[in-house]
Amino acid sequence: MADVYEQIKRDCLLAEEHDPIALIMRLMQTDYIQIHGPEHHMLDGACFLTALHNTGVEFDLDAALEELIVRSKKMPGATCGQWGVCGSAASIGAALSILHGTGPLSSDAYYRDNLLYTSQALHRIAEVGGPRCCKRNAFLSIREGIDFVEEHYGIKLPRNEIYCTFSKENAQCIGNRCPFSGEKRPKQYKVAFVCVHNSCRSQIAEALGHQLASDVFESYSAGTETKSEINPDAVRIMKQKYGIDMNVRQHPKLLSELRPVDVVITMGCNVQCPSLPCTYRADWGLPDPTGKEDAAFLDVMQQVENKVLALREELKNL
Repeated sequence: MADVYEQIKRDCLLAEEHDPIALIMRLMQTDYIQIHGPEHHMLDGACFLTALHNTGVEFDLDAALEELIVRSKKMPGATCGQWGVCGSAASIGAALSILHGTGPLSSDAYYRDNLLYTSQALHRIAEVGGPRCCKRNAFLSIREGIDFVEEHYGIKLPRNEIYCTFSKENAQCIGNRCPFSGEKRPKQYKVAFVCVHNSCRSQIAEALGHQLASDVFESYSAGTETKSEINPDAVRIMKQKYGIDMNVRQHPKLLSELRPVDVVITMGCNVQCPSLPCTYRADWGLPDPTGKEDAAFLDVMQQVENKVLALREELKNL
């Protein structure tokens, strides 16, 4: 578990998100975060602190995350059902306490504020009820934190709609009773990322689409022909940079294997891509980094990340 805490810290120090929900959704999809578990006691507060720091609140993020690790290790699992205190709300409460520098002997307004926030977050969690869901409780706690810091300190963090993508992994999912149920999601677009061999650029785009834009569109990829495996360098660097193991849920596919899609994005394949029925088409003109140094892969990955986020905003506003 200690390694998980350190990985969360490393990823947060590298993160650029101002939106704590966008950040936690991305990290929740990495292979080191389980569907439930005490790692959320670190993850939730860490994402909140990181978003505050990236928004311009001045504090030592490295030191704050290190202190949050210390406090998170003291919180056992199953606190929601056995102690009546959800570890997610406590995590954000700890984050605020670290930010304010409060302790048990503090007599300023921040001592009151930390308790006030936690009580309000627990109230939101209690309103939904059980069984526990570390994803749902994280969303509730962070959303309450977003509202709290704006109301009390004038700090404005993004507050976008949340649609959970983890229902299939949670055997105890409460479905439509959850305020973030995917069943309440508006129309989702289906996007196909296409290149020649479906082994590198289009696989990177599919993976980042899953991680960064699953609230707006479903991501698929395919090629005009295929190789036997995803580019090993792409797999290695994606895991290092984003914590995504593409071999877990992806494999090379032919265009003929695709279901009907709404959007087709070609990677710059330098071939006459077969016509796929769609309502929107674009070519991203990305160079193929295959066989090149890691820097070439990192450059393409950053371009794909930027383009995926731009596509997310474009489709969301249609």
